[in-house]
Amino acid sequence: MPVKSRTLSDTMEDTKDRHRRYMRAIQHHIRRDILRLMEKGLTTIGEFEKELGIDAKVLDWHLRTLEHGFCIERIGEGDSPSFALASEGKIVGYLDRKAKQ
Repeated sequence: MPVKSRTLSDTMEDTKDRHRRYMRAIQHHIRRDILRLMEKGLTTIGEFEKELGIDAKVLDWHLRTLEHGFCIERIGEGDSPSFALASEGKIVGYLDRKAKQ
């Protein structure tokens, strides 16, 4: 059975808001890079910092934007959470594959 997208809701207004949040999340190149890294199996803040070479506060802002846009899920709390790629976050891999065709 297909998984229902978290960007859909019972009301049109809420669905529009969720789509707006999702589109905002995937429009920035750093956030798309984070999604690509997650497709490769990287899941922690330390791994993202090492690969992207960006400040921890900037990275945290991008991760929160991806969470708010339904692309990733935070696993665990505290100083060292990890992240899981949500089905909505897999769009970047799909678009990359389509671009190569």
